[in-house]
Parts: sequence; structure tokens; C-alpha cells
Amino acid sequence: MSVFTHVTLGTNDVDKARTFYDNVLSILGLKRITDLGENGSIWGRDAPSFFVMNPNDGQPASVGNGNMVSFEASNRAVVDEFHAAVLSAGGQNEGLPGTRDWAPNAYGAYVRDLDGNKLAVYCFKAE
Repeated sequence: MSVFTHVTLGTNDVDKARTFYDNVLSILGLKRITDLGENGSIWGRDAPSFFVMNPNDGQPASVGNGNMVSFEASNRAVVDEFHAAVLSAGGQNEGLPGTRDWAPNAYGAYVRDLDGNKLAVYCFKAE
């Protein structure tokens, strides 16, 4: 069970963010649930869980050093597919898919979205 109700990332281009996240989040089984006009959109499986929005204060969105959102993948092939989709959609590589030694069976990848937000995707199931 998650300890969060939702996670929000900022964007400076809602339309590009919608296209990007529709593409890459569908690989993880998430879909766009609603649009908030020009302010942003919300994705999730059955409930709102991931928001991408223009900052409420009207200032440009910026990334934080050390901030990251990590998504769960159903298997290792989905980690690979997500990583490839992000790169194909214009995102940047921050760590190729592979095993990680910080948890048993950890297999993950790291990327940045079009606004520079750092994302990760992980599977914790044995191969």
C-alpha cells in the first residue's frame, strides 16, 4: 500500500507533457484520468495518483536536485520498455535498465522527462 495520495511534477508545456506522459505511462498501465484545462492533467489506474501541472504560483517549473518519482513496473521487460519509450519521446537517460544492489531483486532504470524531472521505474520480482 502506498503512503502517498498523489505525486505532482511541474511542467512548462502542458501539451507536450500530456503527449509524453500518455505515451510512457500507458506502458505501466496508467491512463490520463482528467485534464485540468491549461493547468495540467492527472493520470492513474483507478484513482488520481500522478499530476503534471503548471506551478500554482505562476513561476516557471523547475527541477529539484535530488528529487525523483519512481514508478512500479510489473516485470523487468516493462522497465526496459518504459526506459526506451521515454528516450524515444525525447526524454534523457539517467541510468540504463539493470539490477541494483540496494534491494533484493531490484531492477530499475532512470530517466528525465521533457522538463528535466527525474523519473525511475522499478521491478522487485525475480527474473
